[in-house]
Amino acid sequence: MTITSPLTLCYTTPATAWEEALPIGNGRMGAMIFGGVEEERIGLNEDTLWSGGPKDTTNPGAKDVLPEVRRLLFAGEYAAANDLCKQMQGPYSQAYLPLGDLRLRFDPTADGGPQTAYRRALDLDMALATVDYAQNGVAFRREAFVSFPDQVLVVRLMADRPGALNFVVGLDSLLRHTCQVLEKLTGVIPHPDPPHSGEGTGSAPPPEWGRSGGGEGLAGVVMRCDVPVNVDPPYQSGDDPIRYGEGMRAEAHLRVVALGGRVEPTPDGEIAVSGADSVTLFLAAATSFNGFDKHPRHEGVDPASRILPVLEAALARPYEELRARHIADHKTLFRRVTLDLGVTDAINQSTSERIVRFSSQNDPQLIELLFQYGRYLLIASSRPGTQPANLQGIWNPHMRPPWSSNYTLNINLEMNYWPAEVTNLAECHGPLLAYVAESAVTGAAIATANYGCRGWTTHHNGDLWRHAAPVGNYGGGNPQWAMWPLGGAWLSQHLWEYFAFGGDVAYLRETAFPVMREAARFCLDWLVEGPDGFLVTAPGTSPENTFTTADGQTAAVSIGPTGDMAMIRDLFENCLEAGEVLGVTDALQAEIADAQSRLLPYRIGRLGQLQEWSEDWDDPEDHHRHVSHLFGLHPGRQISRRGTPELWAAAMRSLELRGDEATGWSIGWKTLFWARFEDGDHALQMIRLLLRPVAPGAQMSATGGGVYPNLFDAHPPFQIDGNFGVTAGIAEMLLQSQNGELHLLPALPAAWPNGSVTGLRARGGYTVDIAWRDGILHEAVIRADRSGVFPVRIGKNRVVHLECEAGGIYTLPG
Repeated sequence: MTITSPLTLCYTTPATAWEEALPIGNGRMGAMIFGGVEEERIGLNEDTLWSGGPKDTTNPGAKDVLPEVRRLLFAGEYAAANDLCKQMQGPYSQAYLPLGDLRLRFDPTADGGPQTAYRRALDLDMALATVDYAQNGVAFRREAFVSFPDQVLVVRLMADRPGALNFVVGLDSLLRHTCQVLEKLTGVIPHPDPPHSGEGTGSAPPPEWGRSGGGEGLAGVVMRCDVPVNVDPPYQSGDDPIRYGEGMRAEAHLRVVALGGRVEPTPDGEIAVSGADSVTLFLAAATSFNGFDKHPRHEGVDPASRILPVLEAALARPYEELRARHIADHKTLFRRVTLDLGVTDAINQSTSERIVRFSSQNDPQLIELLFQYGRYLLIASSRPGTQPANLQGIWNPHMRPPWSSNYTLNINLEMNYWPAEVTNLAECHGPLLAYVAESAVTGAAIATANYGCRGWTTHHNGDLWRHAAPVGNYGGGNPQWAMWPLGGAWLSQHLWEYFAFGGDVAYLRETAFPVMREAARFCLDWLVEGPDGFLVTAPGTSPENTFTTADGQTAAVSIGPTGDMAMIRDLFENCLEAGEVLGVTDALQAEIADAQSRLLPYRIGRLGQLQEWSEDWDDPEDHHRHVSHLFGLHPGRQISRRGTPELWAAAMRSLELRGDEATGWSIGWKTLFWARFEDGDHALQMIRLLLRPVAPGAQMSATGGGVYPNLFDAHPPFQIDGNFGVTAGIAEMLLQSQNGELHLLPALPAAWPNGSVTGLRARGGYTVDIAWRDGILHEAVIRADRSGVFPVRIGKNRVVHLECEAGGIYTLPG
């Protein structure tokens, strides 16, 4: 196989499993291309298609239980406190659901025979999925993309012989649904495409394909779906796990435009195409969602009112124009960053083969592909005005998906957005920032009703309705993941990071700072004074982990776990710095500063490790996937090699004890940890672990993370956060800026002696290009958005001070 682009995933067989299919998306709609020859399946998703609706999730009884939980904790009765915390829970969050499938069945009589020269590919640079093969002497090609500017899924089918396309196309869904064929369509039938120019739009078939000059046909199908009012998570057993009622409505509208041949409805509610030269499928979808606080049925919008204007506008444009608009839009984001780690012949193998062989062959371009795939997936799953990327981005085929495919807030949602700023995709960060602001509304009700606190909070799980309560179905959940009210503190970090990179003072003043301060206000009320005078959380957990005390108690709930304290310390520090930028010196800022000085400090334990809990309970045999006590190292900035060397060494000891083996997303996080330990060789070791092949359908596991054949991160099962985590990790191996300086090549592995990266972003408003030779800096080019003096660290020890003016470009030789 010969690869036309190093930024292409390619395969020699169709996908037979979801984890082999290729993802395309525009932030709002997602599609998975299987590439079948006899039957094509294109999985469909829409980012607002969730079960449920807004509802009261408060538990006022939690406020009455809280004092007794605290009494038990301070009395050392951890197991009893753990048990009592179950009474503080609320309902489970809702699930992200699939819209359905677009299915094409090809006529075996007309098109049958062995297929040859099969190639299925996803070009990341163009965001274009293609399928090519030959059959009975005819070359067939399909192209698919989901356009952000035109808000439609477009599938183009072509052949190099006139009249060679024969198939039936229709829609299907796991939701309750009906399909209606539109026999008398009105509206614009697109005029013939102009000849393909080849200018700026990437590879395409020759212009004579599909241009016999025959007439055109237009037909359509509308699929209307009812969405469940409740879907239980898969780990919750019940008699009625999927319940319908007056819930959300969803629709998908398909238009079939054929050049030549016949287009006609079938008795089964599908469209039959026969003898066509080329066919273009247009699909638009929407739900009745009208806001996180609006009932999707009683206060919803008509999905068709959103779909029809989009379809009419798309149908008025020729295919080549739609294609060019889509590719140009995508490239404005994707091409901001390039990475070159070297070239080998491995690029001529299929992607699945490269993954299998990665441990035994030198293939730096597979690491490049993995890095850029994370950026591609963020562009495809999170764009301005959409919902944030969930646990599976926007690609989910299951009615009861793993962990409800929701927003998991004790690391996973945040990890999704770690590459946003550093890899120059700040626009893609917007949906998460909006989510945080909306969660502050629902989270304020939980803070007041459940805990009697000011401000806002959110817990382990969120959803489309901005669920903020502790999950567990009012007592059925395990406190080790349910009893964690620090989601607001962690999420608020993203508000600050958006400002730290971009420098938008108006945004900080009007949007970020008020939400950050209310999160801090909750933490001020949640903290209590411990016996030694320090402020602590009680109850607190180190997400999803447990400890065992000297007297044999095993529990999750304790006093002042290190992760809690690090997240609050980070939030307080960011609020204080924001106050300095904005000139705010009021009573709340003073209250935050006072509390900051009284927080329980980090502690180093008997093994030389950074303690995970306030007591030295760390088990040297604990290899848990969550490493929340290292939050201060990453994504926080409280622990650093030069600022806090003892804590930095203790954090490294903790990670050594935890080990390398983990789930996919945890491996992504550990890549970032080792980057901040400035150990490039160990960071690369983590990337190698993540590039282990995992078979589709692998059993759920807390170890053995890797990637599926389509490079999706495998927990297993599929979670997209590991893709984003490793992309951020690779970026931080080459550039860091969290410690008040630009650090060039902080963790360059020996296996990457020569290379370059362009377009990375740094805090303070810098865009950085770096080239290196023989393992040392060759040249750096720094573009400054703002004026000022900024230190630049080159390698480990060389520091220069760069005096910048806004708009200036500065070159640093090696």
